[in-house]
Amino acid sequence: MRAAATEDLLREAAPRVLAALVRRFGDFADAEDAVQEAMIDAARQWPRQGLPENPTGWLVHVASRRMTDRIRSEAARRGREDTVAAAEPVAAAPGEGAAADDTLTLMFMCCHPALTPASAIALTLRAVAGLSTAEIAAAFLVPETTMAQRISRAKQTVKASAEPFRMPDGEEREVRLRAVLRVVYLIFNEGYVSSDGSELARADLAEEAIRLGRIAHLAAPRQPEVTGLLALMLLTDARRPARADEAGELVPLAEQDRSRWDAAKTAEGRALLAEAVARGAVGEYQLQAAIAAEHARAASAAATDWREIAALYALLERVAGGPMVALNRAIAVAMAEGPEAGLALLDGLDEQLDGHHRLHAARAHLFEEAGRVDTALAEYDRAAVRTNSLPEQRYLTKRAARLRDVPRSTPEP
Repeated sequence: MRAAATEDLLREAAPRVLAALVRRFGDFADAEDAVQEAMIDAARQWPRQGLPENPTGWLVHVASRRMTDRIRSEAARRGREDTVAAAEPVAAAPGEGAAADDTLTLMFMCCHPALTPASAIALTLRAVAGLSTAEIAAAFLVPETTMAQRISRAKQTVKASAEPFRMPDGEEREVRLRAVLRVVYLIFNEGYVSSDGSELARADLAEEAIRLGRIAHLAAPRQPEVTGLLALMLLTDARRPARADEAGELVPLAEQDRSRWDAAKTAEGRALLAEAVARGAVGEYQLQAAIAAEHARAASAAATDWREIAALYALLERVAGGPMVALNRAIAVAMAEGPEAGLALLDGLDEQLDGHHRLHAARAHLFEEAGRVDTALAEYDRAAVRTNSLPEQRYLTKRAARLRDVPRSTPEP
């Protein structure tokens, strides 16, 4: 069996195996360690000996044995023999629906209220997505030792909470579900637009977020915001093939070749959005998906219904407002009503987005559209020095360089 195929299989099986162990033994931190040990054994043995008839069952058996050995060694001094004897049998290979439920429950545990968003993301990528500590550290550009400490602290926090392996009830479930969706959303955003480093995007993170979104949708198909988030990710990720040119340089939305957008993802995203909206209770992810669907509906940048997009952003501001939503609304208003209208809205964001490169980049574009070349040039320069993304920095620098060659006939107002 190829190493790559083994890795994919292990990554898919990891959350099911961890869920089975946490349900049985009730110890998240030790269970996660036992699963990692079982996966290392599998990665060594399966390519040489062949795939077992029931890979998930094999992993559960090996990981359970590791857990039992840990408990027995502790029992000598703590008297915990009853833990093993009282443990319920582990289901070797749950069906698709049960696996999805287990994975979602595991995601709820990883998004514990006591964890920071950064820790919840790291723990979710490790425990649910099956990424190694090194892979997670590379994705977020921190040393592996730093990420290992972050994950270890997160596991200990979950362990200390003594939370049983079950779905929360009532209001607590709704609160935790919002946290789960937020973590998946943040993972997708980091994958689609890397905030740091030399790569424009991290396709593996974006695809993993979509996979987690599908799992959440399978387990909670009637939750409109779960469906809306999956629709949003698919509609947005559909543009990925056109976001960079052959040299890997950023291509802005207005200049993208829309024939390269993924038609299958676009169609699936639209269908999911229609399904979510039909259930009512429109939320932030549905509204963002509706905005993405408007872009997908337009055959070209010029054909985009910017008034509709501006109206959707105005509604999104009321539902889940924030400075980045306000910034995007200002851009949409500028596209619909002219650059001066957008600039007026951006003026109110200085305090909230002080020094953020996206504010300066938006201003630069609108000043350029308004013919205020010198001001636009200064804003492009400010944006370029404030971003940590090298592809974005190169794009902004090129825009500024192009403006330096524009003749000035009259001074700016």
